[in-house]
Amino acid sequence: MTIGTRLFTWLHGDLVGTDSQGNRYYRERKTATGRRQKRWVIYNGEVEASRVPPDWHGWLHHTADQPPPPEGLPTQRPWQRAHQENRSGTPLAYHPPGSTLGEGHRPKATGDYEAWKPE
Repeated sequence: MTIGTRLFTWLHGDLVGTDSQGNRYYRERKTATGRRQKRWVIYNGEVEASRVPPDWHGWLHHTADQPPPPEGLPTQRPWQRAHQENRSGTPLAYHPPGSTLGEGHRPKATGDYEAWKPE
């Protein structure tokens, strides 16, 4: 966190809550007439936008007026998975079968491909 963000948060921020990863969410104490209230997050650790869970993402982007409850949203369905941050560019990234970065070997072409030949 930069010194500017720390100072702005200390002077103008009101802590709203934290998520399961320890990220802290703030809103502006006083909002000027005719303007939307500023909302922001202070990350716990690496600054990566994909670390914001969906319920807090909705609040940050003014989709929801009220912040989510501390225990999370009650609409968790059995088929929904827990939130994961973006793993692209890390050793945990997904590589499909046949990828040059994946494990294993790509199967040979089966003969259904015909190369283009100029006439």
